[in-house]
Amino acid sequence: MEPASEANELSVVPKQENHREGHLISEQVTSDHEVTLTAAQDKLHNAAVVIFCISCITFISSYLGGLVTVSVPQISSDLHLSPGMKLWPVSMYTLGTGCTLLISGAVSDVVGNKPTFLTGCFLQSVFSMACGLAHSGTQLIIFRVVSGIAASFCLPSAMSIITEHFPSGKFRNIALALMGSGQPIGFGVGLLLGGVFADTVGWRWGFYSAAIANSPVLLLSTHQLPGKVKQEGIIWRRLIFDIDWVGALAASAALALLSYALAVITDDVSKIHDATTIIFLCLFGGLITFFIFWQNRQEKHSRPTLIKNSLWKKVGFTCICINVFMIWGAFNAFEQMVNFFFQDVQQLSVLATSVRFIPVTVMGLLTSLATGIFLHRVRADTLINGATILSSLSPLLLALIDPTWIYWRCAFFAMCLNPIAADVLFTVSSLIIAGMFPAETQGLAAGVFNTVSQFGRTIGLALVALIANSVTEKDSTSDNDSPGALMVGYRASFWFLFAMNITSLVVSLIGLRKIGNVGRKGPPDV
Repeated sequence: MEPASEANELSVVPKQENHREGHLISEQVTSDHEVTLTAAQDKLHNAAVVIFCISCITFISSYLGGLVTVSVPQISSDLHLSPGMKLWPVSMYTLGTGCTLLISGAVSDVVGNKPTFLTGCFLQSVFSMACGLAHSGTQLIIFRVVSGIAASFCLPSAMSIITEHFPSGKFRNIALALMGSGQPIGFGVGLLLGGVFADTVGWRWGFYSAAIANSPVLLLSTHQLPGKVKQEGIIWRRLIFDIDWVGALAASAALALLSYALAVITDDVSKIHDATTIIFLCLFGGLITFFIFWQNRQEKHSRPTLIKNSLWKKVGFTCICINVFMIWGAFNAFEQMVNFFFQDVQQLSVLATSVRFIPVTVMGLLTSLATGIFLHRVRADTLINGATILSSLSPLLLALIDPTWIYWRCAFFAMCLNPIAADVLFTVSSLIIAGMFPAETQGLAAGVFNTVSQFGRTIGLALVALIANSVTEKDSTSDNDSPGALMVGYRASFWFLFAMNITSLVVSLIGLRKIGNVGRKGPPDV
């Protein structure tokens, strides 16, 4: 019996061992699955935090723009700004941003995207509060210039963070789309809350609210945003030798001169004949010519450049830059002119005007989400052309509107259609321009995109103001400030904005026919 018992014992042991091994393997598979699932959840959480931080900063920057736009009458009255400087809190912010985007983009490629982004966030928070505490028009204008410089640190580095940490494909499309949505949504919310603040606690609380909202985003970005470790020993050397400082300073100075000249001319058309204005415009032309020749020299000698002249030979790049210039100029100029239409022609209060901008916020969000989700499935030129056609109807409706009509009859549809082209183009053009630059200069690529868009915004705002003022002065036989006289000039400006949209559409139809899909994995088809 002992041998049998011994045999039975031996036969049982292997079965127990096999069972234990199977159980261990099952536990290991379950553990690996849980680890993989946890890693995926962490990755998704980190991606959501990155998009949230970046979208918040672009939202706050645009929020301040909308706030100032709708609060200009109260600000100029409280701080005793002269009529010639009434729009300077708006135009000088654009001056500070547009003139430093190329430099900040190039710097972010050297010192890192995260430090550049955090520096911009910090400056934006500090000088938003400073704008609210300003006691004179001069102080406010200076603080707005520095706020514009802060925005120039945020925008290129934010876009570079996305292209650096999100691979080509659907997630990058959605990230860029959400970042882009922060701009029209922020502008719309700024207009809305700006009207509320102006009619209640005062316009200063708009700046205070921006500073308050900016602070927790800054803290979250400091701890959560990813950042590549730079080689500390060579940063200063790279700052000196790896950036085209001559070209950057020439381009920035040229844009500064043009922006200042346009700000002066916009306030008083007769100043276009002043010697100072003529000198500034001539210097602008000379610096741009020098910049083009300098970039050609740098490229020939294989030295650092900002924008290689050879890029302009690529039809896709040139046409998309023209489209960004036109659409961004038309979008921002329409927002400004329709604000004047509501307040000066229809005699609405600031709060009533602000409420009428709510559709801009809603449509901006919906358009951005739709673009991010479907971009990899639809040809980019089809999206751009369709969006441009829809947005071109916006100024057309306002050019034909009867000021006595109720909001829902015409103006509502114009407000809904205006942000569509700008939101679609933001995502598409960001992907195209980023694809034209090497991976190590994505900050500069973002700087180029934002410079073109800011340049379009500056030109668009200046031209519609010039057209509206000059047409009103020539056509009016009595009071130039009467609603009827102002409407004549506003109609002319809306027709001009319609022409800008149609010009952009023609450029797209001719130059972007072969652009294909840009939201798929891999380089864009340009």
